[in-house]
Amino acid sequence: MPSHSQTSHPERISHRHIEVFRALMLTGSATSAAQMLFTSQPTISREIARLEQLLGYALFERSQGRLRPNARALRLWEEVQRSWEGLDRVVEHAMALAQPHQASISVLCMPALSHALLPGALERMQRAHGEVAVSVTTQDGPLLQEWMTAQRFDLGLTEIAEAPPGTRILHLPAMDEVAVLPAGHALARKEVLVPQDFAAQPFISLARDDPYRQKMDAVFAGAGVQRRMLLETMSAVAVCAMVQHGLGVAIVNPLTAHACANAAMVVRPLSFSIPFQVHMLQPLHRPVVQEMDWLVQALQLEVQAQSQALRQAAKSQ
Repeated sequence: MPSHSQTSHPERISHRHIEVFRALMLTGSATSAAQMLFTSQPTISREIARLEQLLGYALFERSQGRLRPNARALRLWEEVQRSWEGLDRVVEHAMALAQPHQASISVLCMPALSHALLPGALERMQRAHGEVAVSVTTQDGPLLQEWMTAQRFDLGLTEIAEAPPGTRILHLPAMDEVAVLPAGHALARKEVLVPQDFAAQPFISLARDDPYRQKMDAVFAGAGVQRRMLLETMSAVAVCAMVQHGLGVAIVNPLTAHACANAAMVVRPLSFSIPFQVHMLQPLHRPVVQEMDWLVQALQLEVQAQSQALRQAAKSQ
């Protein structure tokens, strides 16, 4: 039986062979390829000859001292280019990790918050700390909690005040829900709306299983007020769009109301309180990067700023 030192290992195609092949394809000559790789022209010729020997077929035609790629070389070149692009991305990512402003964080949030809260917070963060790569994914309810439990995201934004397994919860300041009315509506002349103001009004409501819808219904039931429940939707943004088209009045969260307010829709405070609060979920088993602290701070400042803006708007009306 042969000893270990006598066992032969067949030579395999190496990364160096592919690197030489790539240099030849890019430059068109062994001399230029040698310059590109800081080696000699004979070394390039020798490595290509060895690659062809290992492959068992020719890649280049020798003509008047030049190497011309054949059909097999061109097909191989397509694959090498794809692989090299992938390697380039790996290198770029590795280099970017050394630059704080190039770090990437992932956020999972309810659709309404991606429209009404997150953009302002991201703007604040970038003004304070420069560019940070952020990936935003929207999801509702149980799936949002499930994905945060699976540690798939750096931060979750939700209206649900319970931390799912594997996460901890941070609370943003609470704000009150507000009324949104078509511009020119009779109720827009009032500074503050009471439950009775909504009696017999066409009302655009959130979906029946929405917890804020249920709180609103309880308030109006307690006040003995009947609204005309003509339209309902799962989206607060859609509610505001319907109000802007004069389809009815509504009550929505103040963040969406602030983001959607325009000449076609006015916002009014309510005499009764339906607290609205956003909660931040952080995974317990995922590495924490400094940029997440920046975003959390920006979210806190954004909620405070929007709350103050709504109070000032209410005073000026």
